[in-house]
Amino acid sequence: MMKRHSGNADDALASPNRSLQAVIDTLCSVTGPYAFVFYDAKNHRVFFGRDALGRRSLLIRRYSKTSIIFSSICDPTESGEWMEVEADGVYVLDLTSNVGPSNDADQRSPFPKFNTEIPAHPVPALMPDSPAMIDLFQRLQRSISLRTHGIPLPPSQSVAPARVAVLFSGGLDCTVLARMLHDALPKEQDIDLLNVAFENPRVIQAAEASQICQSARSAYSLCPDRITGLSSYSEVLAICPGRTWRFVSINIPYTETQAHRSQVISLIHPHNTEMDLSIAYALYFSARGIGTVQIESSDQAIHYTTPARVLFSGLGADELFGGYTRHATAFNRRGYQGLADELEFDFNRLGKRNLGRDDRVISIWGKEVRYPYLDEDLVSWALRLPVWEKCGFRQVDDTCGNDSVPPLEPGKKLLRLLAWKLGLNNVAAEKKRAIQFGARTAKMEIGKTKGTQTLS
Repeated sequence: MMKRHSGNADDALASPNRSLQAVIDTLCSVTGPYAFVFYDAKNHRVFFGRDALGRRSLLIRRYSKTSIIFSSICDPTESGEWMEVEADGVYVLDLTSNVGPSNDADQRSPFPKFNTEIPAHPVPALMPDSPAMIDLFQRLQRSISLRTHGIPLPPSQSVAPARVAVLFSGGLDCTVLARMLHDALPKEQDIDLLNVAFENPRVIQAAEASQICQSARSAYSLCPDRITGLSSYSEVLAICPGRTWRFVSINIPYTETQAHRSQVISLIHPHNTEMDLSIAYALYFSARGIGTVQIESSDQAIHYTTPARVLFSGLGADELFGGYTRHATAFNRRGYQGLADELEFDFNRLGKRNLGRDDRVISIWGKEVRYPYLDEDLVSWALRLPVWEKCGFRQVDDTCGNDSVPPLEPGKKLLRLLAWKLGLNNVAAEKKRAIQFGARTAKMEIGKTKGTQTLS
C-alpha cells in the first residue's frame, strides 16, 4: 500500500558521483508504511531505511567486521547486538570501506514544521461546524478509503466474510474508525471488532482481598476495555444497521499468557521492558484473532477466528490531537506554549517509538496493521493546524454556544466533535485509557514492578 511519485532510479545509478542523492530522492518519494533494503551492485552500496513514522520493522546487526545482517525479526539468542533501524531517512552503506552506515546526504522530511503559533487573543470554542472538524472528517475519510481499496478475500474463502477487523477497545479513536469503515465498505462485507481482555492475577488477588466475587467470567467481563468495548459496540450497532458486525471477545487466561511469554519477548527484541511486554501482549493476542462471538438473542457464545488479514488501529490520534494526560498538564502549567511544545515533542518521537515492535508482534500471525490517523496527508494537515483547533484546552469557558452538544473533554476535542457528528454520542465523551491498563496486561506478576523495568 505505497504511492510512488516521479523519480528515475536507472538514471540515478549511472555515476557514483551523481547517483547518491538521486537514489535517495527516489526512495524518499515513496509514501506509506515501508521498510526496505536496496543493493546497488554497480556502485557497491546498500541503501536501507524505514518510513518516517517507522510503521514497518527493520532490524540490523553487524555479524562480523565483514558482514552485516538485515531482518524484519531477530533471534535474541544469537551473538551480536540487534538494533532498530532509525526511521529518520535513507541510510547508505558503502561496501568498499569499513565506515558504518550513514545518512548524511541532504534529505527532506515528508512533513511540514509543527505550527507553534500562540493565539494573541482568546479563541472561540470548537463546535461541530468548525471548519477544522469538517476538514478532519474529509481527510480521515480519504485515508480510510485508500486503506480499504482492493483488499482481497481471505484465503480459502468463497463468500464475503470479514476482510478487515478493528483493534477495538471501544475508545474514541478506534470506534470512530469502525463507524467510518461502515461508510467505506460495501454492506455485504462483515467487520470484526477484536476486543482483548486478560486474566490478571494481581487484579484477582485485590478483588479477593476486598471480598469481591470474581468468577472466571467476570475476570474478563469486568476488564475496562471489555466494558467500554461492549458499550461502543452497542452504539455502533444502533447507528450502522444493515451490516454484520462481530464483537470478538478474546479472553486470555494467565496460563496462556505465560505459555506465549518467550515468543512475545523474542518478537519485541531489542525492546525489553515490562511496558513493552504489556503492550505487546495485547496486540499479539488481538492480532491472532481467536475468541468467541455471542449468538444473537442468546446467552450462548461460539468459538470464532477472524479471517481478516488487514487490521485497523487508532494509533496516532493522541499524538496529533492532544489525547494524553500530559497534554492537559502542559497546558495547565504553561498555557498554549506548553501545550504546543508537548505536542511537537510527541510527534517528533513518533517515528522513534515502537511501531516496529508492534509490526513484529502483529505480522507473526500473517496480519497487516493499518493506521488511518498516520496518513501522510492527514498528518501534514494536522501539523499545520494551530494547537487551539486540535483540542479544546481554553483559557476561557469552552462550554457555551451550542446547547445540542454536551461538555466534552478538551483532549482530542476535534475528534470528539467528529464522533458526536457521526452519532457516537457516548463514545465522544469516553475518557482515554492506555492499552496495557484497559486490557489489564500491565503488572500481572505479584509483587512490585515498574513499566521501565528490564525483563528478566
